[in-house]
Amino acid sequence: MRLLKRVPTLVALCALVAGSAFADDLPKYSKLSGVSGNLSSVGSDTLSGMTTLWLEEFKNIYPNVNPQIQASGSSTAPPALAEGTAQFGPMSRKMRAKEVEAFERQYGYKPTALRVAIDAIGLFVHTDNPIEGLTSSSWMRFSHRRSVVVALSI
Repeated sequence: MRLLKRVPTLVALCALVAGSAFADDLPKYSKLSGVSGNLSSVGSDTLSGMTTLWLEEFKNIYPNVNPQIQASGSSTAPPALAEGTAQFGPMSRKMRAKEVEAFERQYGYKPTALRVAIDAIGLFVHTDNPIEGLTSSSWMRFSHRRSVVVALSI
């Protein structure tokens, strides 16, 4: 049980280390003048909260920019990027080879990917639940299913 109490700390530490490793590779940003127009983000609904915060902050820096977010799922990002209807495509997964190829055919280069978060799964059990614990093998069987059906009684 002590390990479960440490999981949030471990996840935060991993995210911090992963984020700082990628940030070092990026050049320092310098604000530009005359930036205006629409800035469109099409993609992950999972990342929509984070994307909204980024675009709000971007609008604070560039008030003449009109940010637009369409959070309709990761699978909508690659076609929107390839077709030029979005400048950002937040995804909660890697692009598939076919998606990268479609983008590359259109623009002559591969899309730039920036990892901004690490996903995690949490299992919360009500205190009245009679299950005292899960073995690692039962957790592995549970967590590797493609879908999980949960029965609720209200």
